[in-house]
Amino acid sequence: MSDSTPLLWHIAVSHYSEKARWALDYKEVPHRRRAVAVPGTHIPASMWLTRGASQTFPVLEIDGRAIGDSTEIIAVLEGTFPEPPLYPAEPVQRRRALELEDFFDEELGAHLRLLAFHELGKDPERFKAVIERTAPGPLTRIGGGAVAYARTYTGLRFGVRDEEAAALARVKVVAALDRLEAELGGSEYLVGDSFTVADLTAAALFFPLVLPEGGPLPATETPPAGIEGFRAPLRERPGYQWVEEMYRRHRRPPGPLATAPAQ
Repeated sequence: MSDSTPLLWHIAVSHYSEKARWALDYKEVPHRRRAVAVPGTHIPASMWLTRGASQTFPVLEIDGRAIGDSTEIIAVLEGTFPEPPLYPAEPVQRRRALELEDFFDEELGAHLRLLAFHELGKDPERFKAVIERTAPGPLTRIGGGAVAYARTYTGLRFGVRDEEAAALARVKVVAALDRLEAELGGSEYLVGDSFTVADLTAAALFFPLVLPEGGPLPATETPPAGIEGFRAPLRERPGYQWVEEMYRRHRRPPGPLATAPAQ
């Protein structure tokens, strides 16, 4: 296998990693994927790969560079693999698409991650099932210890045990859904009449709530009771259904290199 093949360092269940994976798959870029064996070790791995420029995954190794941050990864992909485009050609629309990408990154992504781990932490069996499906081998083999480790890690890293932070996260997620629907205004796409980085970002970052077909977790996944109760009244909202539709229309499956074990 050629060393020039792009390599994506990612976290399987991460919606920011999903954003980068989706961009690679949408552009049909042959690439490999690799995850670290133990959550938390991705921080020093990212810092080493990017020479301190990034502290988290995803990181894309491409053309002798290591690019951290999903937004920067898409920018590099857009310059290297311009077709099909994710940035609108028209300058005003392009600026708007990038503004919306930034909004959903900052105002949705971190809050939904906190809420998801907050509720998973209350449901050890569900947490264990998620780990078994998405974590690399070494962590899955320690059974209940994996859940204890993951709860400790996410508690320290993201503050997910804080009830006030979880309450704020619920408000932020609903506000992001309100913004999504307001920006759509009955249109099919957020900017112009075609799929852009704004649509990809919003749909990818909403996946832990919606669990659409084609996402990192099975659509049949039963979420923790707290998440299920939170999302139940949102299911009929246009924005929720729009996320499902974006996955149906535009979430292409990964190529063979991405689905094979990275070497």
